[in-house]
Amino acid sequence: MRVADFTFELPDSLIARRPLVERRSSRLLTLDGPTGALAHRQFTDLLEHLRPGDLMVFNNTRVIPARLFGQKASGGKLEILVERVQDSHRVLAHVRSSKSPKPGSSILIDGGGEAEMVARHDALFELRFAEEVLPL
Repeated sequence: MRVADFTFELPDSLIARRPLVERRSSRLLTLDGPTGALAHRQFTDLLEHLRPGDLMVFNNTRVIPARLFGQKASGGKLEILVERVQDSHRVLAHVRSSKSPKPGSSILIDGGGEAEMVARHDALFELRFAEEVLPL
């Protein structure tokens, strides 16, 4: 099994922002292994697709708002896509802007908050936030 096997396009409009009131109405995408056919079903149909010996893997991870927008002290706009949370105040992220922020530079986050560009590690930037990023 390869990580690439799980790469697919997921339109923003299909990402659930909160659970349905009627949880039984949740959608279920099924894959017929031999034919590769996909079918849109309801979660209540799940038992029809399970056989003895099947393995179920549950994903209980939280989705975090990983895309942030802000500006450098110079006023230049930038986009931050958090890839990894290092600790309660530091992240590794992709940063898109006309010019890369330099170590020690300050970034003002839209909607409040501030980060400092600590270092660059190849394609990723290490950012330190003044406030706690996530309760770990």
